[in-house]
Amino acid sequence: MTEERDNCLYCRNKAVLDELMIKICDLDVSTLYLFREQTHKGRCVVAYKDHVGEQFEIPEADFVRFMLDVRRTAAAIKAAFAPNKVNWGAYSDTLRHAHWHIVPKYEGEAEWGGIFAMNPKQTYLTEEEYAEVIEQIKSKL
Repeated sequence: MTEERDNCLYCRNKAVLDELMIKICDLDVSTLYLFREQTHKGRCVVAYKDHVGEQFEIPEADFVRFMLDVRRTAAAIKAAFAPNKVNWGAYSDTLRHAHWHIVPKYEGEAEWGGIFAMNPKQTYLTEEEYAEVIEQIKSKL
């Protein structure tokens, strides 16, 4: 687990993390990030505070709090951007750190009715636009 933690995007690999995401804030037992690739406006990641590879390995009391962080994030994104659907995805096949992708989906736009691409590399914002999206999310948390 030490080698896994040493190479973990969320625990140790800040340079790569900063290329992919922008930290929005700390939540109760997790950290909320805005995914830089914004094909789905408002897409975020909620990462558990400690290095745990599987969701079921999170201590039970923290797991409830973690899921409340995820729920709170999804509700904030729904309130901020009014997507038709907010999808939640937890995969961790190659990045073994408990986290959830919160992906707002908009009918008639990219990937509606299907699974979202992990990083389609299509839509990037200016720093000012990222700040605006972050502020919209934070105002609804």
